[in-house]
Amino acid sequence: MPRVKVTETTVYKFAELPPDIQQKALERLSYISVDFDWWDYVDEDAANIGLKITEFDIDRRSIDGHFTLSAEEVAANIISQHGEIYETHKTARAFLDSHDPIYGDYMDEASKNYESPALEQKLIALESEFLESLLGDYLKMLQDEYDYRTSREAIIDTIDAHEYEFDINGEIA
Repeated sequence: MPRVKVTETTVYKFAELPPDIQQKALERLSYISVDFDWWDYVDEDAANIGLKITEFDIDRRSIDGHFTLSAEEVAANIISQHGEIYETHKTARAFLDSHDPIYGDYMDEASKNYESPALEQKLIALESEFLESLLGDYLKMLQDEYDYRTSREAIIDTIDAHEYEFDINGEIA
């Protein structure tokens, strides 16, 4: 006949563990805040302004994506939704400052450059540069978020928020 064996384990809050055991616990839990779709809020922010991030790799420092709206609409969305302190705002402002005069000349029927192929190519190049710069800004956001989520501070915050308890070896009890 089977029997049940009960064992008692002394449990500790993270702060009660000795420093060397705390470090072991942190190493074991180093990916606790990135073992799910941690990038969702950055992805949603990009979608809200008209940018679709199709893939990224933080380790390789690469990102790919495309506009789901015109470059001008994306820039306008950023200007209205992102504060001036953000790199995306600076990137959008620089794009519009370069783009608007050329576009104005390109669309001015009185201009000798009206619908000029040369200006059209400049506009296309500016839009491409804007996309690359904006993707770079979002890659930096993703990197910063990942770095925070894998930081000592964030791991401890997660441990505290979930009220994890540990055995004397630093294993979650």
